[in-house]
This record gives sequence, C-alpha cells and structure tokens, in this order.
Amino acid sequence: MSQVHFEIFRQVGKGGGWALAEALDNRDAAISRARQILADGKAAAVRVVKETFQPETGDYMSLTIFEDGKVTVAKKNKKTDDIENPMPCFKPDDLYSYHARTTMSRILGEWLARQRLTVTELLHSAAALEKFEATGTTYQHAIQKIAVAQASDSNFPVAQIMKQLNDLCTAAIHRVYKDERRGLFQAVQPGKFGAFADRISENPEARYILNGILAKHLATANGWDAKLQFLLSLMHEIPAEGKARALLLTAIDTLVAEMLNGAAALADLLGHNPDLGHALLNLVELFLGTEVHVADGGGRGINELARFFAKDELAEARAAIAGRILSELRGMKRLCPASLDEELKMLRKLANQLVRGQGKYLSHEDLIGAFTERSKRLVSHEPLLQYIKDCKTPDEKVERMLTVEENIIGAENKRSLSTFILPMISTNNFEEQLLAGAPVMQRLKRVAELQTRVLRAGFQEVQKNQLALALDTVAQHIDDRAKFLHSIEVKFANPVECAQTLLKLFTSGIFTQGDLATKARRMLMASLSKPGFLAGYINHQEQQKRAAVDRDTVVSELAGQLQSIGIGAEEALRALAA
Repeated sequence: MSQVHFEIFRQVGKGGGWALAEALDNRDAAISRARQILADGKAAAVRVVKETFQPETGDYMSLTIFEDGKVTVAKKNKKTDDIENPMPCFKPDDLYSYHARTTMSRILGEWLARQRLTVTELLHSAAALEKFEATGTTYQHAIQKIAVAQASDSNFPVAQIMKQLNDLCTAAIHRVYKDERRGLFQAVQPGKFGAFADRISENPEARYILNGILAKHLATANGWDAKLQFLLSLMHEIPAEGKARALLLTAIDTLVAEMLNGAAALADLLGHNPDLGHALLNLVELFLGTEVHVADGGGRGINELARFFAKDELAEARAAIAGRILSELRGMKRLCPASLDEELKMLRKLANQLVRGQGKYLSHEDLIGAFTERSKRLVSHEPLLQYIKDCKTPDEKVERMLTVEENIIGAENKRSLSTFILPMISTNNFEEQLLAGAPVMQRLKRVAELQTRVLRAGFQEVQKNQLALALDTVAQHIDDRAKFLHSIEVKFANPVECAQTLLKLFTSGIFTQGDLATKARRMLMASLSKPGFLAGYINHQEQQKRAAVDRDTVVSELAGQLQSIGIGAEEALRALAA
C-alpha cells in the first residue's frame, strides 16, 4: 500500500456494526466498489474512508469521503453491558487487512525483528503464533497498547476493548492452529507454486492458504537474505495472466514489502554502512533499480530485487522503499554525523539521484517536503556552530554559511540561515579581521566575491538585500580607511589613465554593488566629462595599436564597456560630448 489508501466499510442489517470490506489505492475505484457492494445488496450502507499515513507519528489520519445507504445506529440499553462494538475489527479476517498489519508491525516491531519474522508470517504460522502466545507479556502489552489508543478515541472502557481484542486474537490464532492440524498448509515444492496458485485461485480462502504455505517455507530459511531470495525465485513461476497471477504476485509483493519496512531486515540485507547517508544512498540505488553497493555482511538478494524494480515490478515493495527513503530524510538522525561538509555533499548526491525517481512512487511535492524538513535540521545553531568552529577568519565563516545555503531548500530555512549570517558581517571584527595585513585591493575583492555569492544565492529578496548591503558597508569602510578611490584620483591626474584604471578594477570585480560601486562610477563619469577626454582616449588607443582607429568604433566599444558596469549608453555619450 502507498502513503494514502481508501478503506471500504459496509454495514449489514439494521443497526449493525461497520465491517471492513476491502482497501484500495485509488479513490475513484474505492467509491465505485462501495457503490457496487451496496447495489449488490451485500450491505445496508457503505462508507469510504481515506487513510493518510503520518510519518512523524507512524499513525494514519482518517477522513470519511463517501457514505451511502440507510445508515442506522443501534440503540444502546444503558441498563445492560450489551453496548456497541468499539473495535475497527470484527472478525479474524479483519486482522489480515493492510491497516491491521501496519498497526501490528509498528507495535510488535522489536519482537518481530528478534524472531526474524514479518507480520504476514506471524499471522499464518502456527509455530510463530505459539511462540508469540508463550511470551505472555509481549502479547498482552500489544493488546493493551491498541486498547488504550482505541479507548482514547471512543467512549468505551479499556477493559471492554481488551476483552474483545483478546477474543478476536484468540479466534484468529486458533483458526491457524486448526488449519495447520488438518493439513491446509500443505507442502508445495519450488517450481510448482504457479500451478498450485492456479489450482486454488477460485477458493475464497486462496490468499490465506497461500500465505500459510509461504510462511512455512520461509520458516526454514536461514536469515532475511535467504527469505528474500526464495520469494524472488517464485517470481519466475507467476502465471502469465488471470487470478492465479494476481494471487501469487500479491502474496510475494506483500511479504517483500513487509521485509523492507522492517529496519532490522533492511540493515541485514544491505550490510553494515558507516552512517545513515550511505545506507540511504543504497536505498535510493535499490529504488531506482541500479546496482546496489552492498556492504560487508549484506546479501545477494538485494541486487536481484533491484533488477525487478528496474522493470517496475513488485509495486508494493517499491512503494515501501520510497516511503522508507522519505521517512529517513524527514527524520532527526544526521546523514554524516562526523562532518557537516560530508553531510551537505551526501544531501546533494541524494537529491541528484532522487530527481530521477520522481513519479508514481515519489511525487515532486513529497521529495521537496522531505528535503525541506532535512534542511531544517541543518540550519539550527548546533550544526552550524560546529561547521564554522575551525574557521580562522570571519569571511571564511560567511563563505561556509553560503555553502550551506547552496545545499538546502525551503524559503524558511534560507531565511533562518540569513539571520545567522547577518550578525557575522555586521560585527566590527569582520572588517578588522578580513584578510588582515593584505593589500586593500585584495580585501575589497574578497568582500565583493562574498557579495556576488549572496546575490546569486536563493535567499528571498529581503534577506538577500540585507546581506548585500551589509557587505557593501564593509567595503565602504575599507575604502574610507585606506582612502583607496581617493588615491587613484590623486595618482592618475590624467583623466584617461584614471578612467582606464577604474574600468580595469570594475572588470576584475573589486567593487561591491551598492554605494561603493556608485562612488567609483561617479569618479569614472567625472573623468569622462573632463575637456579633451575623448581625444586623449583615441590617441591612447592609437598608441597602443600603433595604427589609426575609427572614432565611432572606439566610442561604441567604450560605451559597451561602460554599459557593462552599470553606466547607460545615453549617460556615457552625454559625458563624452561634454
């Protein structure tokens, strides 16, 4: 099942309880099926509930989207204990639904991991159920957790819900014991599963029988990799069409998906990874159907599974991997705890890979949401302070912060980062410690380089302008203290030499955009406006080229240079004509 599915409930008889009929991934198909159930007279009323998985809580959010028929509620006799059934499950078969299996997987995760079992194996294996019952405490705690959660959303006492759950689970367990004793789960040899699926496909209990037989086979497998390889070997036995194909394929797909949903199974299949980032990279390779770099201790089955994914087979299993990737990206655990540099590189690598996987399993919106959530973890004070602790100068700190900006997404995350950067630039020691002792031109160029990166960054305009203005202010202070522009004016009395010097400085990226660049442009315009500038400039060009030059061509080229630094053509021509 995907992150969103639609459950169809039916109400039988006057005042009867609601029972889960089936669950589908498609909204329209679910509503259509509900109407069909009602039309066929199999229910007095029907209801379709949209279930949306919430990764942060691991629960589902329910929303009724369709209801039809004569919905009735049984009257309660307050003088008796005979009150309406508070349970979402009414019969043993309901325990095999997707929603029920997901709940059991979450609650029994640790116990299942220790036993190397999936939920489907537990529900269909007499040996596994006997072991589970024998735990006593684990069994009762699981029922208690569900009962407490159910009671919080209803008016029914926990004790009553626990009693009904116990009765339901006992009935389901005893059913498996009974079917095991009467030989319902007969041994099927590899190579004959396709024919067996074809033989039982018309049986109403076909799925239950096949899962019981598969659980028996998997019980003999030595570890998760052996289980996975056995299930994938059955893919070659799937009939070409018909109910038998759907029966066997669905059973395999569900079991593989449950394995991949388990952290313990997945870790065992992938082998040891140095950190979450590398493990996620392997998951992405698996999802995309490319070769997985299985670490030491991993198994061969994972690459065989990747080949099926490459052909877009085993949809539920692939959706499980997609969900796992999104869940881990949204999680709190660092990708590369030892280094934020490595974390940023890993984040970019994952993003570049996952862009290729956008589609029915991973929507663009889900990916953006997951990476935005992951980015949020990186712009908090602790990782940022850790990232700059080895920086010797304030400009190096700002440069590292801009590197973070290039690797995160989300307008709010970038805004938070800008509030971290701005105080760094605004402090007095930024200017004092910026390349202390270096030539003025080198210091100015460094500030201009940082400003260029800021203006190229993905900050919102307000934050971008604040940072650019702060850097321009630093550059102005450096110029004021060193009297840099004034020294050029003094040193080059010849207006042509002064103008050419300023043009070269602009071209080399010395000036920050803002007041400093404006001041330099004014100086340049003053040189252009001096009497005889154009004649002197043409003469200088002829001396350099040692040949006569065309006046109009020289003026056009000069106007182009001026335009590139922010002086309009009309303004430049007016100055030259003065």
